[in-house]
Amino acid sequence: MKIHPFSQGNNTIPVSLTENQFNTFVLPHLSEGKRGPKPKLSLYKIFTYILILLYTGMQWKSLPIAANANGENEIHYTSIYRVFCRWATDGSLQYFFENSVKKLGDNDLLDTEILHGDGTTTAAKKGGDLIGYSGHKHQKGEKIVAIVDRNANVIAPFVVAPANKHESPLFPEAFQGLKQIAKKVGFSIKNTVMSLDSAYDSYKNRKLIFNAGMIPNIKENKRNRQKNKPGPKRIYQEYIFKERFQTVERAFAWEDKFKRLLIRFERISIYHLGMKHIAYALINLRHFCNA
Repeated sequence: MKIHPFSQGNNTIPVSLTENQFNTFVLPHLSEGKRGPKPKLSLYKIFTYILILLYTGMQWKSLPIAANANGENEIHYTSIYRVFCRWATDGSLQYFFENSVKKLGDNDLLDTEILHGDGTTTAAKKGGDLIGYSGHKHQKGEKIVAIVDRNANVIAPFVVAPANKHESPLFPEAFQGLKQIAKKVGFSIKNTVMSLDSAYDSYKNRKLIFNAGMIPNIKENKRNRQKNKPGPKRIYQEYIFKERFQTVERAFAWEDKFKRLLIRFERISIYHLGMKHIAYALINLRHFCNA
């Protein structure tokens, strides 16, 4: 039975995992280094340190490293950072996220009758790649286009771009990511309603949605027209569009629980995306992990 999107279900996002939860949901998807000495700590402890940094927003060098039997730090923070960078670049964290979506599907917790998509912008104070100035937000940063279901589960956070890029041209790549993860996880998007705001209103985006067997519900962008656009009236239901405030906007609000994501400090965008993969996976795993 699918959970009602607005009243039921666990809405407390976990910020840490027990060792059993880590072994079940995370460990099977993490890579181990093939060269050099093995880490002094277990992957569970290393991942726990990463979660501390993600939740608190502290710097890597400020991590509260525990002492070993000799009274020294049990691991140096740079070792934790190197392991995180490897997981972010080799796809381990993306696999972790994809498995969280599959776990939802296996337990009938996905409600793909209606999908909502939107973009969110993160300020970048230290510069780096994929950075642009947003005149709307009055800040430099990057944006990501994410797609969620009616239960506010994050289905596809795949497109990252500079903040000055318009969201409409980013949708085809995000939509391709949605189709790929639907194939991997095993759910159908045919006859699914794709709800978007007026920023995504274009002939190309509507055609993509139609060709995939989905139904576009996109608020029309009048583009300063004085009269209605000629031709057949476009499909649009206002009550479906209003769900976005209880779905995609709620998911973005849950993302802000992880203070490291409020400002992008990573100069390399794929490292920041890796942290987002962890946060989005934890949002999905709220159904299985007690906070």
